[in-house]
Amino acid sequence: MRSRLTLCAALAIVLASSSAAVASVPASSTASLPAASLTASLPAASLPAAARQALPANDGWAAATTGTTGGSAADDAHVFVVRNRAELAAALAGGTDPTPRIVLVAGTIRANTDDAGNALTCDDYADPAYSLDAYLAAYDPAVWGTATRPAGPLEEARVRSARNQAARIQLRVGPNTTIFGLPNARLIGANLLIQNVDNVIVRNLRLEDAADCFPAWDPTDGSAGNWNSAYDLITLTGATHVWADHNTLSDGNNVDSLQPLHFGRPYQVHDGALDVIRASDYVTVSWNTFQEHDKTMLIGSTNTVGADVGRLRVTLHHNKFANVGQRVPRVRFGQVDVYNNYYYLTDEDDYSYSWGVGVYSAIYAENNFLLRSADIGLDEFVYDWGGTAMTEIGTATRVGTGPVRPVSLLAEYNATHEPDLGADAGWTPSLRAAPPAPAAAVPALVNAGAGAGRI
Repeated sequence: MRSRLTLCAALAIVLASSSAAVASVPASSTASLPAASLTASLPAASLPAAARQALPANDGWAAATTGTTGGSAADDAHVFVVRNRAELAAALAGGTDPTPRIVLVAGTIRANTDDAGNALTCDDYADPAYSLDAYLAAYDPAVWGTATRPAGPLEEARVRSARNQAARIQLRVGPNTTIFGLPNARLIGANLLIQNVDNVIVRNLRLEDAADCFPAWDPTDGSAGNWNSAYDLITLTGATHVWADHNTLSDGNNVDSLQPLHFGRPYQVHDGALDVIRASDYVTVSWNTFQEHDKTMLIGSTNTVGADVGRLRVTLHHNKFANVGQRVPRVRFGQVDVYNNYYYLTDEDDYSYSWGVGVYSAIYAENNFLLRSADIGLDEFVYDWGGTAMTEIGTATRVGTGPVRPVSLLAEYNATHEPDLGADAGWTPSLRAAPPAPAAAVPALVNAGAGAGRI
């Protein structure tokens, strides 16, 4: 085994190469190191300053009460560089250790791999009693009907198969943790699960394609039934004080529009990009790029009055939403501050809506910008999911390279839908690090700063 001095020198090379891809580090500097060594401690002097940064004061809801510091207090023994799934899982410690930690992701990590790093396919996860062909034959609406969800041996085999995959791709993030991407860091196929913990930061990562090998068919979902998948790229469930910043989230090369139809419905293998559910609270989502994804951001997972009341407080600012289909965001219960975001919508075929006004929701939207195809109507942007009102101030829009003009997307919705949504969400945001920029300035501002690699 190489000495600790040699390891630290190798890691310093990685961190010093801010203008080069991590992949350019000579293989000889790490190839002979066992997995345990690659998650060894890192000298504090070599740590990128942004990796130890806490959320600035007043920067959205995650700055409320105790604020969000993530792993900024980590000692040298709890700063890790990880290059594969096994190392990432080891550094995260199963999400159970509250010791402050910083996890630096280097290169591309694929979650669908075994402990030796070998690629796993859907066939590797499948229970012996499951096959998609048999599942389709058993639960074809012409055979099973449309009144009840699938049940019986094949559905049970699908559930077992799904558990096999979940055990590999769901990576639990513990409290007091910062996950930070080194140059060109990428997580493919992973679901970062931030569950029932406080104080987490995720920054500067490319997260792609958390595809579900075993979507569930539900004939009772909607008028024609739907396929539902299980995994988001990032899931907040019962989580508090979370800051997601300067990430790029997408389906990668496996977009849902390429999936087949089964029972006449899209075989959707992706769920959310970043979902905030089950009484999560105090969340700031800033300077991210969300692209080529359908169900982008669900805030609140049920219409039932309960634990979500008084929670689900989320701030979205300076994000770019590029050709995403829906839920940008869809909100229940929460007070959600949506300002200075750039909505880039040129693919009318896969577009549904953006602002979903759900039960007891209170969206406050200020100085956002919408660039759209002429085929996307202004009245399509807002959708009523059982809510009563939202606040909208200062929105601007343009079609293609046409003139920029002010618009009320709420008024456009109300002009063509009944009943009207009210224009007062009943609250005014106070946690903003600076006053919102004018909407006309948002495209240039967000294009220059949003996404991984822009810190």
